[in-house]
Amino acid sequence: MALKSPAFSSRIGFILAAAGSAVGVGNIWGFPTQAAQNGGGAFLLVYLFMVALLAYPMLVAELTIGRMRQRNPIESLRSISDRPFWRRFGTLSGITSLVVLSLILSFYAIVSGWLLAFMLAPIAELLGWSDITRWLTEFSTERDLLMMAIFILLTIHVVRAGVNKGIERWSSRLMPLLLFLLVGMAAYILTLPGAMTGLKMYLSPDFSQLTDPYLLIRAMGQSFFSLSIGVCCMMTYGAYLSKDEHLPKTAGWVALLDTFVAFLAGLLILPAMFVAQELGVAIYNDAGQLLSSDTLVFQVLPAMFDSMGAAGTWVSIAFFALMMIAAITSSISMLEPPVNTLVEEVGQSRSQMSWVVGLSVALVSAIIIYNLDTLFGAVITVTTVYMQPLIGITFAIMLTWVLRQNKLLNALKDGAPDIENTWFWKIWPWYVKFVCPVLILLVIWQSQ
Repeated sequence: MALKSPAFSSRIGFILAAAGSAVGVGNIWGFPTQAAQNGGGAFLLVYLFMVALLAYPMLVAELTIGRMRQRNPIESLRSISDRPFWRRFGTLSGITSLVVLSLILSFYAIVSGWLLAFMLAPIAELLGWSDITRWLTEFSTERDLLMMAIFILLTIHVVRAGVNKGIERWSSRLMPLLLFLLVGMAAYILTLPGAMTGLKMYLSPDFSQLTDPYLLIRAMGQSFFSLSIGVCCMMTYGAYLSKDEHLPKTAGWVALLDTFVAFLAGLLILPAMFVAQELGVAIYNDAGQLLSSDTLVFQVLPAMFDSMGAAGTWVSIAFFALMMIAAITSSISMLEPPVNTLVEEVGQSRSQMSWVVGLSVALVSAIIIYNLDTLFGAVITVTTVYMQPLIGITFAIMLTWVLRQNKLLNALKDGAPDIENTWFWKIWPWYVKFVCPVLILLVIWQSQ
């Protein structure tokens, strides 16, 4: 008998878990940093267009592939066609996507380890452990390795527990807490001197930058990274989604919640940068370029918290706790696809495969840490800016060019029996088939 994938117990459980996958460090660290580097409001505007024009249609496509077969990504992709060539192509696409996903998790674990260190630092300071506080806030190979290892162990712990008792349970707990902290922190930061300068930069686009090819490729990459597209996360979660659910609407809720959190993160981070500047912290160099863009939240914001006196300690703890929640909800969605694939393809236990994949990712993370200057930025750029959109194209090809249209329609009719008569069905298939691949390739070509 074929193995059957586990399932989410409710629609809200799926939405919170999928949004948890989408809402992560990419939203709260990556998006505001990209906005600060690329024209503030101009980046926000292009990002919103990219989500609507490319990311959402591709999100529906990936969820559809997963739910059709309700198996692991490799099996889902190779079962789209009975022809040997396309079965091999589907297998190769699935393997490539899982490798890219593992590389993303490897750098993600490093960043999350930094977040963990900066969350623990003010706690150590409150306890009077000044040496430990200093060690936690100073970048070093030893600290990075230890914090990365702790974060990977936390991720393994959740994934080992399974979909309902692990991923769904923790996402349902952490996502509301994340939203509460994010809204509260943004509201507080906006009351501080200098915040309005950052808010104006964020909400007032410079329209002359809208055609900048670099801005376009970064906004597209950020939209795919934020929504976990092209790396089988959403395909795996789609396999756990009930066939009674209206897939386009459910995908819309995930995209809206993810975009809302990214927008809120911008309301927090960009004003916080200018609050820091008001307090004497340098955020731009003489040429007007953002300082420490990759480590913005680890240098500019802690300096701001230090300048706030006693209140800064508690604000710092809350901020980095927020970041850690976002990190863990995304990391469990990244570890789940390769774990589920090995469980179904090899037939081993979830617990064993969680350890195998988790420790393998930790090993790659350790290699990156030992070669941080060379590998860290390169891995991020290759995986998130280029590979995610390109793999997304292969998924679109498999779904709309290889799969017969009547089968695609039947897959979407699950949970939406009248979808054949809607504008969504009249537009979405050809849009994903023709427009999305062309737009993605055009943006990548223009960036060269």
